[in-house]
Amino acid sequence: MTTCYHCGDPCKEEVIKFEDKSFCCQGCQTVYEILNQNDLCDYYKLEQMPGISPKVQKQDKFAYLENEDIKEQLLDYKDDSISRTHLYLPQIHCSSCLWLLENLYRLQPAIQQSRVNFLKKEVTVTFSNTEFSLRQLVELLANIGYEPEINLDRIDQPKKKAISRKLMYQVGLAGFAFGNIMLLSLPEYFGLDLESYEEFAVWFGYLNLLIATPVAFYSGWDYFKSAWISLRSKRLNIDVPIALGVLVLYIRSLYEVVSQTGAGYFDSLCGLLFFLLLGRIFQEKTYHRLSFERDYKAYFPISVVRIKNNEEKTIPVNEIQKGDRILIHNGELIPVDGILIRGDAQIDNSFATGESKPISKESGDRIYAGGRQQGEAIEIEALRPLSQSKLTSLWNDQVETIKTHNHFSEITDKISEWFTPIILIIAIISGVLQWANGLHAVVQVVSAVLIVACPCALALAAPFTFGHTTRWLGRQNCYLRESAVVEDMANLNHIVFDKTGTLTYSNNQSVNYNGTPLTAAQQSDIHTILRQSNHPLSRLIFNSIQQETWSTISEFEEIPAKGLTAKVGELRYKIGAPKWVGMNIKNTNDSVVAISINDEPIGYYTIFNEYRTGLDQLLNKLSTNYGLSLISGDNDGQKDRLISMFPKGSELIFNQSPKEKMDYIEQLQNQNLKVMMVGDGLNDAGALKKSNVGVALAEDVNAFSPACDLILSAEAFNQLDQILTFAKSAKKIVIISFIISFLYNIVGLSFAVQGLLSPVTAAILMPISSISVVGFSTIAVWIASKKVK
Repeated sequence: MTTCYHCGDPCKEEVIKFEDKSFCCQGCQTVYEILNQNDLCDYYKLEQMPGISPKVQKQDKFAYLENEDIKEQLLDYKDDSISRTHLYLPQIHCSSCLWLLENLYRLQPAIQQSRVNFLKKEVTVTFSNTEFSLRQLVELLANIGYEPEINLDRIDQPKKKAISRKLMYQVGLAGFAFGNIMLLSLPEYFGLDLESYEEFAVWFGYLNLLIATPVAFYSGWDYFKSAWISLRSKRLNIDVPIALGVLVLYIRSLYEVVSQTGAGYFDSLCGLLFFLLLGRIFQEKTYHRLSFERDYKAYFPISVVRIKNNEEKTIPVNEIQKGDRILIHNGELIPVDGILIRGDAQIDNSFATGESKPISKESGDRIYAGGRQQGEAIEIEALRPLSQSKLTSLWNDQVETIKTHNHFSEITDKISEWFTPIILIIAIISGVLQWANGLHAVVQVVSAVLIVACPCALALAAPFTFGHTTRWLGRQNCYLRESAVVEDMANLNHIVFDKTGTLTYSNNQSVNYNGTPLTAAQQSDIHTILRQSNHPLSRLIFNSIQQETWSTISEFEEIPAKGLTAKVGELRYKIGAPKWVGMNIKNTNDSVVAISINDEPIGYYTIFNEYRTGLDQLLNKLSTNYGLSLISGDNDGQKDRLISMFPKGSELIFNQSPKEKMDYIEQLQNQNLKVMMVGDGLNDAGALKKSNVGVALAEDVNAFSPACDLILSAEAFNQLDQILTFAKSAKKIVIISFIISFLYNIVGLSFAVQGLLSPVTAAILMPISSISVVGFSTIAVWIASKKVK
């Protein structure tokens, strides 16, 4: 029967010919024409007949996507020109799907970017909403065979994905056939030689063949397909020996039944696929469970200043309610959608869209979550409570800050590249050695070797262990961007600390003013200017000034590592580093913030640095396993005190700009060091991004930074050594899991090559090995967590 060039389905009702190619329906032909017109036919080179046959859509099927309330639920981000959404596409099944969906921009220029999460079967799309709507995007996907599954009743809830229905059918068919073939084969098992049975033996053999054939080619189809793709790409994956084992069993059984020389091995074949597919169900449920828990456990600590009854109070963002008025400082992330009430909003949306050019907003304009204010502080009125899942999605998917991780899953793939040919060689040698015992023995040995050697447990060890580790760290107020960060933490050998706001408290420190006495008007101006900034020193001085009136400022700017500049009426204020302000201050051991008006220095604030409790002990513990450095933008007035706190041999550097901090991290990495940078997430973004693991310390301010890999609550700072020890334990658990899997294979192979292990027994043992590895990793992580106090 003719098959469709696009989707591979049989052309039952009609055959449409187009450019010497056959299509089963008008929809498949249309998709081919779309791809052909846009030079996207490489889609068919990656996989043969990879397409999905698009269903005929009603003209108004997606009209509900024009509703603003529904669009708000489906969009992760939206501004006046850019929208971003992620959609679940259950049709994703191969590399061609991934390639086509990541080239959507070639089908529609309004699509700026599309990225696929193959495991979750999700695509994240950023598009221009002035040229293209959400409804048009969904219609485009549906027209090329990838209609999104949209369930509005569960849109705000983490949804546990169901096991593939096809997989359930495959398991059901294999289990049904396995049981019935065993019943028909009972006389063979017991060695009965009754004449009455002999009359039916031939018919039982053909009946078993009839039952087993759909099992071999439907239940085993995914193994055959995966093996064929692997061979065609000139590489060997782990499904090759399985497919070969199934094929050997089927052909040998077919020969025995047709030639009437035996009953065949149909029971072994069906039992083999039944237990293999049970193992696959177990693996899918494991991945789905990890993914599901990650969706709602990946919260991170962001707080925000709420203005109520003219009082400013820091609250967690998840307590924001509709109608609350919140204050967003310079450089802070906007956590919720809102209406601009006061201030000059210059919104940097690079976190959400990649576009870094600030967008101006006026009072009354709508501002969307995910933007970052650049300039003076603004007040917005929240339109709705926090959608934590959307903000988490932005953090997890932010492309510019994702680092290259050496996942254990990549090691697993590399292992399979040499593991599979070794197993094939062992199977061939074993078969040759068993040849003297007859073809039956050869089939048994080769099949058992091919099945028992499947290292499926390796695929579960790393994600399950790191998933448990990530969840435990979350309970300790340590929030990771992704579970692969655990491995990077385990490989660290050097830690770099920022000083202000990291080693020191961001509040409860004494502040003293020295210089020309300030008038009430000047205090009001300074108080207002400091209110715009989120730097720890700015917040300390701001809180120390008792002032209830506010000035009107203009031309505000915060310059990293230097300070603040703003204009109030005809007065130009500069508040920041003494040298930048134009003041020479000597012999001070404390942090200093100088002030000038119209370029005339008038005085300075000294801030007594109060270091975090237990800092000395933490640094001593860390020094046993890590090199330590301090790199600060402040002066070196505290150098002697810090030298006494840091272990001997630590490097302490002061008066560093953000660029110099980043260069220092790179310098350490050039010495083959794996570096963790611990900062406050404000002036350290470049260094956090450059380091192998960037840690933003969060206290009672919005310290969230998209450049970091890990957000650590200030309460958990003294546990940093224990957190790193736990990460190392997690890596050891994965390695031990690998060893357990290899030992299982060695023991299994030792029995299989001797002909002491049947294919069915091997298939039963394989999911048991996966369960044992997952069970070990679960218990081991729990035990490791109990050792960390």
